[in-house]
Amino acid sequence: MPIDSATSALNLSFSPTTSATGVIIPQSRSFTVSVNPVVLFSILDHFLRRQENQHRVIGTLLGVRSEDGSEVEVRNCFPVPHDETQNQVAVDMEYHHNMFELHKKVNAKEVIVGWYATGSNLNQWNALIQDFYSKEVFPPFQAIHLTMDTDLKNEEKLLGVKTYVSAPIGISAKPENCLFLPVPCDVKYFDAERSGLDLLASAKDRPDRSTSLISDMDHLEKTILSVQEMLERITDYVDKVLNGSVPADNNIGRFLMDTISVVPKIDKTEFEKMFNSHLQDLLMVVYLANMTRTQLAIAERLQLLT
Repeated sequence: MPIDSATSALNLSFSPTTSATGVIIPQSRSFTVSVNPVVLFSILDHFLRRQENQHRVIGTLLGVRSEDGSEVEVRNCFPVPHDETQNQVAVDMEYHHNMFELHKKVNAKEVIVGWYATGSNLNQWNALIQDFYSKEVFPPFQAIHLTMDTDLKNEEKLLGVKTYVSAPIGISAKPENCLFLPVPCDVKYFDAERSGLDLLASAKDRPDRSTSLISDMDHLEKTILSVQEMLERITDYVDKVLNGSVPADNNIGRFLMDTISVVPKIDKTEFEKMFNSHLQDLLMVVYLANMTRTQLAIAERLQLLT
């Protein structure tokens, strides 16, 4: 595994092993991986901006771990230049280290948790790159390898996102002698990101695959209708349980009890008064924002005339 210091790249050569008489898989604690949607969009953007002769791209994953290491949350990522041929692969280590140093100045809590690659297949170079990132991850934790199927080769035509960890196999301790073990992975987003994701999801049903931002009032109406639909669904379930058509579930009952207990008891008239008051405040903010936007547009036009 020579390192070319002149180009500041990690050049790895692949030499297949002849045979193995034993398999050694170290014991590791089980953990789950959650990925922020921003990471997926960044990977897609990196893949779309790749060079013409590149069939896949790689990059570094950043995130946080729980104290016991059982949960890993991937919050960010950045691309890393690399070059692949049939005989070797080169990874720009200096670029990787410089980008991580710059990222630490912005968010010191996020650390290197692994790396990503587009494509659903695991080739001979994945093991060598995995060995490099295993040394970058804070010990004794393992580096995570995330793959995204940008070719849409699966039957569902979806961006198959999978995560792996590596375990050495065979007698000889070589970087390429490793086995990728899949680990559970899910997409985790915050409440503030839900609106943007729903807006992007609505664009797939349009002929031009585009959508526009909705107004505050339309968003409020959509939220109220969604809450009303959930309440109707819960009411229908409770009615079916009471008449005996659906068996009762203790877990759902406890969840409903916890939810209802945190809701303050407010008189209907008082609640309607509070809602109308907040609605008037919202309309006033929208009105002032539109007025400010209009005044800025007029001032810009006057500036151009002078």
